[in-house]
Amino acid sequence: MTKKILGIGAALVDVLANVSEEWMAAQGVQKGGMNHVDWSQMEKFLGELNNPIRVPGGSTCNTMVGISKLGGDSAFISRVGDDELGRLFQNHLKSHNVENRMGLSDVATGCVFSAVTPDAQRSMWTFLGASNDMKSEDFCPELFDGVSLILAEGYSAFDTENFRKCFTLARSLGVETALDFSSFGVVDACRGLFDELFEKKMIDIVIANEDEAFAYAGVKEEAALEVLAKKAKVAVVKIGKRGALIAKDGVVTRVEAGAAKAIDTTGAGDLWAAGFLYGYMNGWDMDRAGKLGSVVSNEVVQVMGAMIPEEGWKRIKSTEL
Repeated sequence: MTKKILGIGAALVDVLANVSEEWMAAQGVQKGGMNHVDWSQMEKFLGELNNPIRVPGGSTCNTMVGISKLGGDSAFISRVGDDELGRLFQNHLKSHNVENRMGLSDVATGCVFSAVTPDAQRSMWTFLGASNDMKSEDFCPELFDGVSLILAEGYSAFDTENFRKCFTLARSLGVETALDFSSFGVVDACRGLFDELFEKKMIDIVIANEDEAFAYAGVKEEAALEVLAKKAKVAVVKIGKRGALIAKDGVVTRVEAGAAKAIDTTGAGDLWAAGFLYGYMNGWDMDRAGKLGSVVSNEVVQVMGAMIPEEGWKRIKSTEL
């Protein structure tokens, strides 16, 4: 694969911990969602955790790492602080052969706490930190040099002007664009901006899980896919343990999920996107690309966090699609 994919998103250190249903219920937020917090709130959470797992991540970064591990060409842009976590993050990109297009910020590196309940569902609290310090000058024509596709996470849409500028530049330079909705909360908050970009035909690929698709379309599964397919050239609705629905050129493809028992769904959607986009950029049909997405996602749900161990990547690469 020689076509480079550029990921635009938050550079975050993931902090993962198992919590009880009672702990989750006491937080007063909808389970499975994403919540923004300031540093004082994040410190309170971190002080309550026993033996958390700390891994550099962020949704789009996870996808870029996955694409690289599959043999693809990926890059990532965000900002990190000039601090220990920032250096940890930059080393993470380097060790996984993801091109580093990040800048440095005076703000501390961001992090996200993922609370995993016994049903393997994860609920997130995010301190964006330096990731929220992107500058307009970060999005310049040179950023897209050698890039064939950009993938932006929905979280980035909270920075409205830079998000709009990124997609506008990509379209003007002939770079394909993909949007992952990221969270039903993001869909609710950023619908106006998404609709604007859809109307201007600036989004080629849209990826949603079933909750996000429902939040946008107000209907479920095939009906939601039909709504999204009118907005983009390729539309994906992931339906959890039952796989995914993909629409392209008026044809709907249903892809089955893997049979693995999930212990943590953190990164499942990110790694599904890695497999799917790797296949898409190689010119695969939707069935084969979707199957690779399922195979990669099937591996990550069997571990805590979004990092597939090497033996998992060996299984992925040996799978017949």
